[in-house]
Amino acid sequence: MDQVLLKARFAVAFTNTLKEEAELYLLSQSSKIYVQPQGIQTKVAEKFCWTEFLKSSGVSSEHVDELRVFLLVCGLRRVKDPLYLVKVFSELHYENPQNVLVIIGPKMDPAFTVEVEAVVKSTAGVFLARERSQQELHAAMKRCFAIVNSSASEGMSATILEAMDLEVPVLARDIPGNSAVVQHEFNGLLFSSPQEFVRQSQRLWSDLELREKVVRNGKRYVEEHHSVKRERETYQRLVDILL
Repeated sequence: MDQVLLKARFAVAFTNTLKEEAELYLLSQSSKIYVQPQGIQTKVAEKFCWTEFLKSSGVSSEHVDELRVFLLVCGLRRVKDPLYLVKVFSELHYENPQNVLVIIGPKMDPAFTVEVEAVVKSTAGVFLARERSQQELHAAMKRCFAIVNSSASEGMSATILEAMDLEVPVLARDIPGNSAVVQHEFNGLLFSSPQEFVRQSQRLWSDLELREKVVRNGKRYVEEHHSVKRERETYQRLVDILL
């Protein structure tokens, strides 16, 4: 890592925290490191059927609009830890069948995918959806009750930011990459254990004022800090310096 940074003309960090970590390797040349959060832009597919999406994922209900669908968007690999909440979520579903968890994302690790498929198949209330186009995914995110991130490690989760832009509540595991973006009870909710996830989920459906607050602040946060235009300008400026 240190050799890569030493030879680089520039390094771009998503957050100040990541910049500080990089400076441990590149302290004498910290001026090389620029902070530029990733830009976020969402677009929802116009012809998207929520009922069909749920049905194709294995969710069957006569009252689709009454479901609380938690959507966990991630590539199927261990670092994303999609099975972290499966047990407690199945208990949530047992208490109230309206609560369902849908995991969706590309099958990046074939062996781990087989493991995920086996666990999901034997767990009530948890489903695995096939990968969709970005616009279809954004449409599904827009319709769900909340977006969940249970990753063991993150740089900066695009899905969390996209959810905020789409005005969907975020429930994220309390790890450095997520807490750099999600301010607890301000623009999302953080949890540090499966049991804490349950408590925060219950708050999200019982406290309408809190739900509206995190949605409103999440949208504002993305608009203020994750502009695609600003991101483009930063990289263009760096390219211009090289020319």
